[in-house]
Order: sequence, then C-alpha cells, then structure tokens
Amino acid sequence: MEVELVDIADHMQRFEPFCDLPAEEVLALSGHVDVRYFKAGSTILTSGEPIHEIYFIRSGAVEVFRRNGTLYNRLEEGAVFGQMSLLVQNRVRFPAKSLEDTLLYLIPEKIFRDLCDRFDVFADFVEIGGQTRLRQAVSRAQELNDVMRTRIQKLLTRELVSIDASATVVDAAGKMTEESVSCLLITDRAYGSGSGMAGIVTDRDLRTRFVAVGLSSDTPVSEIMSRELVTVEAQQYVFEAMLCMLRFNIHHLPVMRNKQCIGMISISDLIRYESQNSLLVVARILRAQDTDELVRMKAEIESSFVRMVNEGANSHMVGSAMSIFGRSIKQRLMELAEEQFGPSPVPCCLMAMGSMARDELLPGGDQDNALILDDSYDEDQHGEYFDCLTRFVCDGLAACGYPYCTGGIMAKEKKWRQPLAVWRTYFNQWMDNPTHEALLHSSIFFDLDGVWGELQWVEQLKEEIARKAKNSRKFLSCLARNALSRTPPLGFFKDFVVEVDGKHKNVLDLKRRGSAPLVALIRVYALAIGSTAQNSFERLDDIRETKLLPPGSAETLHDAMEFISMVRLRSQAHSLQQGLEVNNKVNPENLSRFDRRNLKEAFQVVSNAQKFIRFRY
Repeated sequence: MEVELVDIADHMQRFEPFCDLPAEEVLALSGHVDVRYFKAGSTILTSGEPIHEIYFIRSGAVEVFRRNGTLYNRLEEGAVFGQMSLLVQNRVRFPAKSLEDTLLYLIPEKIFRDLCDRFDVFADFVEIGGQTRLRQAVSRAQELNDVMRTRIQKLLTRELVSIDASATVVDAAGKMTEESVSCLLITDRAYGSGSGMAGIVTDRDLRTRFVAVGLSSDTPVSEIMSRELVTVEAQQYVFEAMLCMLRFNIHHLPVMRNKQCIGMISISDLIRYESQNSLLVVARILRAQDTDELVRMKAEIESSFVRMVNEGANSHMVGSAMSIFGRSIKQRLMELAEEQFGPSPVPCCLMAMGSMARDELLPGGDQDNALILDDSYDEDQHGEYFDCLTRFVCDGLAACGYPYCTGGIMAKEKKWRQPLAVWRTYFNQWMDNPTHEALLHSSIFFDLDGVWGELQWVEQLKEEIARKAKNSRKFLSCLARNALSRTPPLGFFKDFVVEVDGKHKNVLDLKRRGSAPLVALIRVYALAIGSTAQNSFERLDDIRETKLLPPGSAETLHDAMEFISMVRLRSQAHSLQQGLEVNNKVNPENLSRFDRRNLKEAFQVVSNAQKFIRFRY
C-alpha cells in the first residue's frame, strides 16, 4: 500500500501546483486520494450536480464543456479540473467527459481547502492573485452564463423579412403568412436617417389595429405600424436585448449594424436563454386586475431573482430585472389608482429614485419615489386627489414587498409631491448651498428615473442636473467628502472588521460598507463629467471615456462593484431559498476562501478609490 501511495505522490509532484508543495504534504495527500477509472465517452461531471472534490488526470484525456454543450477545454495528463465549481457554490459549472480511457485522482474538498489555506502557491494556482484575481473571478462568473456572453447576431438565423410602406395591410399579412414570421419590418427611404426603417407590424397590430377596428382591405400598412422603434446592435449581448424588452415591455427588436437593420429578434428567441423568462413576469404584473393580484406576484419575483442568481446572471442583469419588476408594479398601481380615483386633473410624472432608478434594486430595497406635477397644479383644487392617489401607490408598494422609506422619501409626503418648477428650485438650492441635508437629498434624488406619466420631465431634470453639477466645484467637493463617510470593513492587515454589537454580530454589511461607498464615488465622478447615466456600470463607461481617472481604474472599480454584488446576490438568494430574512449582511466565516480573498481585494479597491477622491477634491 505504501508503495502505491509513493507512486501517486511521485506522479502528482511532476505537475503544478503539487510540484511547489513540500514532498511530505503531497505524500500525506496521496493517502486521501480516491482513484477512479472512466472508459472513453463516459460522463465524469454533470452540470448542476453537487461537487465536493477536484480532479487530477493521471492518464487519458478529458473534455470540459460549457452548459450549452460547446467545448470549453480539452485536458491531458497532469491537468486539474473542477476547482472553480468547488469554489463557487459547490455546483458543477463545466460538465466533463472522458475523451479516451482515463484514470483520475479525486482529491476531497476538505484536503483541497486545507491546502489553499496553508499554501499560497497552491491557492494562487487555482485563484490567481491581486486585482487580476478579482478580474478573473468576475470574468469567469460571466462566462458561465450563455445569456451574458452570447452576441445578439448569433440569434439571427434567417434573412430579414420586410415590405414597403406603400403596401396594403392585406399584402403585409400575406407576406407574414408566407414567410412564417410574427413581425414585419416596414421600409421607406424617407424615414430613419437613411436606415430605411419606417416601422414594424406584428401579429398583434394586425388584430388590434386592423381587424378589430374594421379597416378596409386597401389600408396602407403604414397606418397601423409602430413608428417609435427601440433597436439593438448586432454586437450587443443577449442579456442586453432581454433587458431592453423588459424595460419597454416589447416583444420584437430590430437588430442594427452600421445604421442598417439586418434582422429581427422576438421574445421567443430569448426565452430559451432563460427558463421561466422574466419577460413573462412583467407581462403578468401589467395584466394584474387589482392590488391583491400584484401582492401575489411577490413570490414569483423572488423566484425569478433566485433563478437568475443560480443561473449565473451578473449583477447588472439581476439588478436591472428587479428594478424593472418594481417599475412595472409602480406603473400598474398608478393605472389602478386612476381607475379608482379618476384621471389625473393635471399632468404628472411618478419618479423612482435610488437603487431602482440606477437599475440596481435587490430584494429588501425600500421605496424611494416622488411625484412631479404640472406647473398649473393648484393645491386647493388638486391636493386631495393627489394625496389619495399617492397614498394608494405607496401603500400598494409596501404591500407588494417594497417597505416604506424610513426617511420619508415617498410621493405621499407633500414635500415630495410638487410642481416641476419647485423640483427645479430644490435641485438648484441643493447644489448652490450644499448643507448636510442637501447632500443627503442629492445622494438620493440625483439617481432618478421616470416611471409613469410625463417622462420627458425627468429627462429634462437629468440634463439640468448634469449641466449645473459639472460646473459646481464647491458642490462636487462637498459631495466627494460626503462619499467618504462610509469606509470598507478592512483592518490594518486587510483582515475583515466585522460588526460586534447589535442584532447582527460578526457580519459584514456588503451594502453599507461595500457597494454604497462605491456607488457614491461613481456618482461624484459621473456628475463631474456631466454624464446623465444612472446605472453605476454605465456611469463607469462614461467616466472611462473622459480619462478622468488613471488608466485601468474604471475597470478595477467595475470589477470590485461586480464582485461585491455577486457575493451579496448569492447570500440573498440563499436566504430566500432557506426561508430566512433577506438582508445585506454576510458572516465572512461562512464564505469560501475564494470569496473571502476576492472580497478583500474588492474592499481594498474601494479603500484606494476613497483615498484618490480625497486627494482629488
């Protein structure tokens, strides 16, 4: 038996990372190895199954696949696989098969983690190091999900089907039937800045705009087409198309390349990339008949969140989807309110602020909202109506799982239900006189998005804020100092500093001490360059283009934001699955070594960024 163990140890020491370990450690390790033989073509690992060991190839060859079945890697003698699945949630991410007759050494998880803890050279081999490790962790997570890395152009499997705007509706319907398509591009060279796109017609348009209203058979198709088109670029990713459909509640998207439409994708093209598709959840929200039906959607929304996290979606996609769910509920509540109280006596616009406006909403987030009223608003004439309407909406949101804002930032409060001119005054005063209260309001209201009503008002306010803030050095300096009020939980030697008092002990608050300080820093830089973007990742894209930060800094901030969010997402998904309270806190002792090491690197990025902004402002 000892001769066999020596043979195993000698062979393993020929290859990394075992060649860098002490000989006695490898010999001790060999006593715990399980030896298994797989015939050519045998399944070694199946996607999604639990995994509690890593695999070393003694002889033979192994093919590792992505979950969609495409080849990811081909491994030979001396290679190690399975470590990423072991490090991230103990679920197989990359299925594997034996390419030829193969002999494997299986190293138990306990031994693997012990070696990672005691030998940096071993840990570095499976995790890499520093900010490169953080970049790799984020990149690997995104590679695991088809929807995150598949380009839209790969969905285009047929030639574009179109018809001229001068054709009749009957001609268009005939062509759709002949080509077996549910959507038709309408072309006219007089439209679309040279793109030739006049609009699109769908099956639904034929039913609702032609058949249902009894138009004549010679009606031009241009009379029933949709003219305000939302498009995507061929080089964008599938998840971006999915978010676009979610945000605008549409089922067809023209795909563009060099300002020309090259194809059309539909909701059916995307559903196969996401089981129990989020697009269908939005549709059910918008069809809800009353508040009780919206309340029942809470479980479905939470289920969608858990599924997206478990399927490897990144934080941008999850946050955007959750924000769109929230916006959709607000939209439907506004519609239900008008059904109950009658149409609005003056034009208005419901705004979302904070994480929902940034497309970064996660479970447990409270409601930050406000109402813009037309400048013709008269308190004596209209006050009671809007008081009833906003209470209905805010109470409905609370019932649907969006708690009342503890700071009272809600449209049901009279202060946050004001004419457009008053909102302009608010924003100008906050920037002209940046008191503590003004900075607090700026950190909330300067992340804003229109949800329902006169949405152009919000776009105007965004432009005005960006234009004024860019030239307000005093305001930016005060806002930068305010962004330093929360620091990452790292001690002198980069150990975690956990909470020791109160209800939650020995935990890290990933929002308060991680993502929130990052969001605050990014907001300052975005305002400094006049960006109107709201999402933190999109703001970083704008910042990167201006060279405001040193080379590579925007990318590093992106990676830190993504990794902190990934750990937070997985923790919240786990709590929902276990029926536990959802919050932003994690016990670092419950994290894998992989997550702990990369979380420290992410917090260090936040710390360095705070030092830089302190120097700059």
